[in-house]
Amino acid sequence: MPKVNPAEIRSAFTFSKPIQVRFSDIDGYLHVNNGIYFSYFEHARAVFLYEACGWNVLTVGTVVGRVEIDYLRPIHMEDQVEALVRCTRVGNSSFDLDQYLVGKNAAGEDLVFAKCKCILVSVDMKTMKPVPVPAEYRAKLEQS
Repeated sequence: MPKVNPAEIRSAFTFSKPIQVRFSDIDGYLHVNNGIYFSYFEHARAVFLYEACGWNVLTVGTVVGRVEIDYLRPIHMEDQVEALVRCTRVGNSSFDLDQYLVGKNAAGEDLVFAKCKCILVSVDMKTMKPVPVPAEYRAKLEQS
């Protein structure tokens, strides 16, 4: 995998959220368990849709169609982590989000911990069937 530059990655994103590393996230190897990364990315996606897009999930929800995660380095308890989120594609009923976990370790080094690509599908909350991405959300996704 090619080396990634944290500063270059940060400059490509306008949305970020701090992530709190909890003691319960740490496994027997003394770093964040790989499964917890899914929770970090999920939280960041939900906040992105709410804050950046004003998405009302009570009428049109989103479900995950696909998730890919590249683990680049372990996260430890003392690390300061933030999640970056941006939309890279909007289709008829689905859209792609690129996400990164970046931050600083205890020594102050700027690091990239993980990368995620998620394909989300907009669904009617009554039928749980795919529906077109609403125009007001599409416009905000395309600007992110």
